[in-house]
Amino acid sequence: MTNAPRPKLADVARVAGVSTGTASKALTGRGALRRDTRERVLAAAEKLGYEPNVAALGLVSGRSYTVGLITSDQLGRFSVPVMLGAEDSLATGQMAILFCDAREDPVRERHWIRTLSARNVDGILVTSLRSDPRPSLSDLVSVPVVYAYSPSERPDDISVVPDDAQGGRLAGDHLLEVGRTRLAYVGGPASYTASHLRLRGFREALAAAGLDLTTAPLFVSWEEEAGRQAARMLLRRGDEFDGVFCASDQIARGLIDELSSAGVSVPDDVAVVGFDNWDIMTLASRPPITSIDMNLTKVGDVAARLLTEAIAGEASPGEHRVECTLIVRGSTV
Repeated sequence: MTNAPRPKLADVARVAGVSTGTASKALTGRGALRRDTRERVLAAAEKLGYEPNVAALGLVSGRSYTVGLITSDQLGRFSVPVMLGAEDSLATGQMAILFCDAREDPVRERHWIRTLSARNVDGILVTSLRSDPRPSLSDLVSVPVVYAYSPSERPDDISVVPDDAQGGRLAGDHLLEVGRTRLAYVGGPASYTASHLRLRGFREALAAAGLDLTTAPLFVSWEEEAGRQAARMLLRRGDEFDGVFCASDQIARGLIDELSSAGVSVPDDVAVVGFDNWDIMTLASRPPITSIDMNLTKVGDVAARLLTEAIAGEASPGEHRVECTLIVRGSTV
């Protein structure tokens, strides 16, 4: 039995309905092509199992077909989902990722920038533990840079972030839908932009229903113990509340534990929504926590696609937001 012949570039072009030259440009990232044309060629190559000779392509295009990913998230809580999404997207175009851990150290970060530049990477992805804007690297490199989860301070850079405000609106809409009208908010530290964006979206949802918070918003640290402290503060204030939106699942889990210890039933007396959809927290809680998922894998996928387009000369500067998703569990229903 003979093996089937390996698909050729001409086969990819035929299936995609384009010329061989256009197929070559799409696969090598050269030239200006319409996004749908490039995606059609990549889909055809994947369908046929076409595997170009990357070394040969590199000689033709002057590219290395590698990108660097610099992260300061040592635990991988946020960077790993971003990296997985980016890897899935880049693999379609025969791109490889070089992973670099900066450990929140500017000196290490500059070291990795020099190392990646020496390896002739085609572009760089940057992510972080915090979602706050970070210093731009664009002046330090000669290749495109895309920031994922942690946006660049420069508005003309390319950044991809979860839509925190939209996530806050989802939380507010859901609590209203389950009949809660006396609502409280427990954010992370006030120094974090995400704490304020999530509050803003939450208040927008309440305002649309003619409501506002029943008590002043609280800003605490991100940990479970802070959630317990927040629950005690809310109970001491004496303000009646039947729903709470917490800006992280850790805060939500601590708050639920403390409310339960005080004889307050969740969700019968108080419904609670968290943020992050971190299964270690949401599923270990009793009851499991309804949470807002930031869709970080999609953040990585979109960032990688925008980086690929920027490498091909089709940059889309500015901040690109990825919508969050509500995951309903027992803390609200």
